[in-house]
Amino acid sequence: MRLIAKTLFGLEKTLCNELIELGVKVPEPVNRAVVFEGDQYLLYKVNYFARTAISVLVQVAEFRIRSGDDLYRNSLRIDWKKYLDPDRTFSVVPVVHSPIFRHTGYAGLLLKDAIADWFRQKDGRRPSVDPENPDTVFNLHISNDQATVSVDSSVIPLFKRGYRKEQGQAPMNEVLAAGIVQLSGWKGSTSFLDPMCGSGTIPIEAALIARHIPPGKFRNFFGFQKWPDYNQELFRRIKEEGEAGTITPVVKIACSDISEEAVMMTRRNIETTGLSDTITVDQSDFGDLKAGDENGYIIMNPPYGERLSQSGTDILYGMIGSTLKHNFPGYKALLITSDRESLKHIGLKPEMKVTLYNGSLECLLVKYDLYQGSKKQHV
Repeated sequence: MRLIAKTLFGLEKTLCNELIELGVKVPEPVNRAVVFEGDQYLLYKVNYFARTAISVLVQVAEFRIRSGDDLYRNSLRIDWKKYLDPDRTFSVVPVVHSPIFRHTGYAGLLLKDAIADWFRQKDGRRPSVDPENPDTVFNLHISNDQATVSVDSSVIPLFKRGYRKEQGQAPMNEVLAAGIVQLSGWKGSTSFLDPMCGSGTIPIEAALIARHIPPGKFRNFFGFQKWPDYNQELFRRIKEEGEAGTITPVVKIACSDISEEAVMMTRRNIETTGLSDTITVDQSDFGDLKAGDENGYIIMNPPYGERLSQSGTDILYGMIGSTLKHNFPGYKALLITSDRESLKHIGLKPEMKVTLYNGSLECLLVKYDLYQGSKKQHV
């Protein structure tokens, strides 16, 4: 099968590396996705194990069109019974960049009609469309005259892990959090601290990585489980692989927040994952914290954008820079923000910059190597 694993902008290479570890050969990174070949086993495994995939699509058909009639006729040639039966519901998600269609919705409607008419001709009855809670989701992508039809094997986006029961005003996407941890270079063998943990997404994703716990463990549904060819035994074996691969790390993962409400939310989310023995949570001001050992990693998502005034953000970022420099020598620190002006108040030179998106916000992920004294002494 030709498979497309979708991801966030900036995480394409990270997802590629994950897929190679999962057994994928020659993954091809494209914009916000990775294309690869795989069988049913790999399809299930990537859904269950990949930390930076948002969804996994299976390409159903690809063809050229000159009109809406071409789209309808070509869609009628697809064997839809492989992915759907008349008793299930479905929806179509169209993405159209083509002068053939003035309205994206019209292209989607033509595909819906083709699916319904195909079943009516074959079975005498048709599946119902349910845009809110469909059993099966088909993706229609049209670029100029090239149409690609895919079926979404995840349906519910993979960043919805299933463990987050509580969240604050600006929760971080779990895929983004896992991607940041992987981009940091942290391997689960040194101390880890998130001093502005919010609802705990970054430390939880770090703990899942350290313990080799698959991110799909907490979900109770994947789209492929409603396909006619769903192999329950195969998926059971993949879950057993995940259980067998988990470890108990000796590394210390800590998180904290100045907000009592955030600390309570984090504790409840950690309890849901069963990671209370791996992550410690405290209420504290980052300015009061000091390193407990000689090296480790700090990853934080400080307030930015509409959460603070500009002057307040400048003061906060100045405090972050001072605390990092004086209280955490030997550490590596990563910070994600959309506020590039306030970032200047950190007062440290980053060794890495990566553009990422937190929702619709364009952000910069920066990494600092923290030294005691001047950097020249350590070169």
